[in-house]
Amino acid sequence: MHANSQLLFEKYALPHFSAGLRVLEVGPDGFPSAYRQKVEARSGRAGAWDTLDLFVDSRLTFVATSEYSFPIESETYDVVLSGQVIEHVRKPWVWIREIARVCKRGGTVITVNPVSWPYHEAPIDCWRVYPEGMRALYEEASIEVLSCDWGSLELEGFKRYVPGASEQAYGRRRRFVNRILGRLGMPVERAYDTVTIGRKA
Repeated sequence: MHANSQLLFEKYALPHFSAGLRVLEVGPDGFPSAYRQKVEARSGRAGAWDTLDLFVDSRLTFVATSEYSFPIESETYDVVLSGQVIEHVRKPWVWIREIARVCKRGGTVITVNPVSWPYHEAPIDCWRVYPEGMRALYEEASIEVLSCDWGSLELEGFKRYVPGASEQAYGRRRRFVNRILGRLGMPVERAYDTVTIGRKA
């Protein structure tokens, strides 16, 4: 989970969490995930924080046999969250309907996805989605878009930036050189992501 994804989550998504909510996180980065740690640091322990992925891991709550079919009853969760997942989904317009299906009516759907990150298999890498594309996907699944923003909040303080990977993706030497060049006015590479928050109609 790269830095910009977490920073955008803190700024835009964190206010949508409160104690006692039932949360499903699709594709967690760990156990507990970086997002869960941020939520619990701010608002206390979540009511229930379940996890789902395609690979088998005893720490997951659910293992899906397909990216388009979750072994979960409809309208189960107050919040359905995914970060750095949609780029690995072959048909996101089908996937988003399954995300909406397991969310309660009036519940919140949150996605954070890369815009500038280089190609990375896990095991496939298919998409980079800007706000207009995320709005179209949410609308396709009858999710009202509350906010949809893209940008970068990492490595602030330099004059010029170019889209790329997060600084933490590189070794110590490249990070050092990047910062020196940035102080000299050269463009600094950083990650850009889209964060979308919606309410299920």
